Amino acid sequence: MPTTTVSLSALARFGHALSDPTRARILMSLLEAPSFPAELADELTVTRQSMSNHLACLRGCGLVVAVPEGRRSRYELADPRLVHALSDLHDVVLVTDPEACAEAAQGECC
Repeated sequence: MPTTTVSLSALARFGHALSDPTRARILMSLLEAPSFPAELADELTVTRQSMSNHLACLRGCGLVVAVPEGRRSRYELADPRLVHALSDLHDVVLVTDPEACAEAAQGECC
């Protein structure tokens, strides 16, 4: 049964969802338009099983919903405000400090 998550818990779930590059790419794709899992898998060149697992995680985090369409389910962002939030996050430019995080030079730092 779905629950409503607010405040810091919601931010933590959002962060967890975005911590994986594939999930971030899925969200950016859904930002453009709703899609079916097989189409997302082909577009992002991941296996259908991997796509299924990522979509389950995103559903669990409350970021996407599955909308039944006949025998298939179409995925879309769960809240229209996510369009604005994801767009804003996508446009943020971060300046990393290699002295503070040795992995920053390889793009592996938090």
